[in-house]
Amino acid sequence: MEPNRSYTLPKLPYDYSALAPSISEEQLRIHHTKHHQGYVNGANAIYEKLDKTRKDGGDIDQKATLKELSFHVGGFLLHALYWENMAPAGHGGGVPKGALGSRIEKEFGSFDRFKKEFTATANSVEGSGWAALTYCQKTGRLLLMQIEKHNVHVFPSFSVLMVVDVWEHAYYIDYKNDRAKYLENFWNIINWDAVNSRLEKALKG
Repeated sequence: MEPNRSYTLPKLPYDYSALAPSISEEQLRIHHTKHHQGYVNGANAIYEKLDKTRKDGGDIDQKATLKELSFHVGGFLLHALYWENMAPAGHGGGVPKGALGSRIEKEFGSFDRFKKEFTATANSVEGSGWAALTYCQKTGRLLLMQIEKHNVHVFPSFSVLMVVDVWEHAYYIDYKNDRAKYLENFWNIINWDAVNSRLEKALKG
């Protein structure tokens, strides 16, 4: 079966009210249906432009077009990861166990140290962007990554295990411009089972 040649907005694995009080229903609904949908629409529009140009035999500004496409595709993929690495209130947070917990202890020395470094990574992203926990197949190490916008400073081929969106559209309704408070509450809704599952897949290559 041929894959779908365009992007569609993925459904959330929980209700819009499920992450409250860390993330309100209004905040989550707007983030998902307006912002994430915007990246879906943006990527699809560029694919349509490319198809038309190739059919007509015309030319486009490749540099500008591909830069814009990477922005929308990056936004689409990172948001899909973000929804999955959160869990409904009461079912997330705490301390990770399994392979993830062991790897965090080995790399960072303790979960508290990891939490401190990840929070600092997210808080210090310049402007709009993301913080990510990644796994390097080459060295077997967990690494933190800052991503500006959706597509700048990305480590190619690194497995992304966990992300947090620090664009203001992720928290402006609930927290105004208080990114630090948003990140403090993010730790209460992390789905460690999902993050651990991503690590286990990465370890299998």
